[in-house]
Amino acid sequence: MTKKQLLILSLILLPAVLFASGGSGHYESITGRTTDFFPRVINFLIFSGIVYYLVANPIKEFFVGRQKGIAKQLDEIEAKLQSSKENQKSAETRLSESKKKALEIVETAHKEAELLSSKILSNADEDSKILEKQDIEKKDLAQRKVIRNAIEDLLTNNIANSDIALDEKKVIALLNKKVA
Repeated sequence: MTKKQLLILSLILLPAVLFASGGSGHYESITGRTTDFFPRVINFLIFSGIVYYLVANPIKEFFVGRQKGIAKQLDEIEAKLQSSKENQKSAETRLSESKKKALEIVETAHKEAELLSSKILSNADEDSKILEKQDIEKKDLAQRKVIRNAIEDLLTNNIANSDIALDEKKVIALLNKKVA
């Protein structure tokens, strides 16, 4: 037998030995006391010791396990909190990078808009110059056409066979009339 088993056995048997008496009602004659208060206190202490011995380790293990479980939960919560903070920091850095990219995109768009507007303006200037040239050429062409028609009209309608004998002064006067 081990020491523990011997101690348990003696604690269980000790109260039986203490209260083993030969008769009932002879308590005062045997013990010399009128009450059994002290033996009851000793029995209670022995019983409490046995209960403590049997129940203390499981209760301690339960509370230690509970403490470890709570500590483990707290560690997990702290780890989640730390990962959340890291995620928040990475999200903030991505947000700031996105803001920078957005500003770059806006700048690029403004530059492209300026380039396009300057290109459109230069194309419009070139087109207006081309249109002005075409207008001047049309006016010149129309003027030449009018002059040609006037000369042709003058030659066909105003000059007849009878007018061939005209002198130069008369022809110049007729031409001046038609041109003017």
